Amino acid sequence: MTNTVGESTLFTSESVCAGHPDKMADAVSDALVDAILAKDPQARTGIETVVGANQISLFGEIKTTATIDLEKIVRAKIAELGYVNPAWGFSAKESHFTNYLHQQSPEIALGVDADGAGDQGMMFGFACDETPELMPLPIAIAHALTRRIDECRETGVLAWLRPDGKAQITIRYDEQGRPVAVEKLVAAVAHDEVTLAEQVRADIIEHVFTPVLRHYKLALPAEHNTIVNGTGLWHTPGPESDSGLTGRKIVVDTYGGYARVGGGAFSGKDPSKVDRSGAYAARFIAKNIVAAGLATNCEVGLAYVIGQPQPLMQTIDTFGTATVSEAELYVFKDKLIDTTVKGIIDTLDLARPIYGATSAYGHFGKANLPWEQIVS
Repeated sequence: MTNTVGESTLFTSESVCAGHPDKMADAVSDALVDAILAKDPQARTGIETVVGANQISLFGEIKTTATIDLEKIVRAKIAELGYVNPAWGFSAKESHFTNYLHQQSPEIALGVDADGAGDQGMMFGFACDETPELMPLPIAIAHALTRRIDECRETGVLAWLRPDGKAQITIRYDEQGRPVAVEKLVAAVAHDEVTLAEQVRADIIEHVFTPVLRHYKLALPAEHNTIVNGTGLWHTPGPESDSGLTGRKIVVDTYGGYARVGGGAFSGKDPSKVDRSGAYAARFIAKNIVAAGLATNCEVGLAYVIGQPQPLMQTIDTFGTATVSEAELYVFKDKLIDTTVKGIIDTLDLARPIYGATSAYGHFGKANLPWEQIVS
């Protein structure tokens, strides 16, 4: 969200830890996608995971020749995320598992098997020059904060941490639209019963806030603008406190509200689903336009109709920052990637098990993912 303060502007983005219930649902769905694609690259998946108090359920559709142990993969992923204590009301070993997945609709398969889009919808990709990864600074730092919280728990630096949490940052932009300072900083972390709130706050500031902001050459905000656990304490992590659902953190997954959001979520879907592959292609185009110096800000829009391979819409908006003509931008796009569904899947090599890396800390800005590559 934005707010005007004099001649400067504030922008806030948030991220959530890998053990947040919604992110756990994403991680489970994408673990299943990866397991299926590893055995059957032509598989079709639309997997929704729901986690609630002592309950794990799968919904959606699949079409595959692969045989996998769904429950084993689900429970292993939940254990990996740190939910191993039944006292929290949710655990990998003891929570009840149900599977309601069914075969893909033959009406959908008819168009998808002919290289058409797996659904209708619009997707957006964005890039800007605020960070080396060409992402908006607020969401880049928000993800760095939650990643660091998880690192502190996993490595034992903060042994009192439990596997759930959030971070939020407000960045102040100057009148030229450049990020200049951290205005507010917020974290909510689950912790054990013996660690006092004062210790939680001090440790998060020392081991999370300070090193992350130092990396970005930014200072902590004023003490009253640095908030840790606004309610004072938080002991019970995960689905016992708040249920989780695949695809519910789409703003966290994309650009932190800095750019338009498309109509569908990503996790649990194979690349024939343009909600996922189209958004990746749009980011690929936008990032390469900025990386090539053709603009400092770029948003790419794509839209598809189910069963048809070609996009119905292709737009490029550089917000007045382009260094070349609009026609040249479209020529650049067309040389970079074929935006048919098959063209995207083939160019970015998406029919393989790479999606587990996307389920936490966003789908964009990670150097090893194919849609983040810069084409020279």
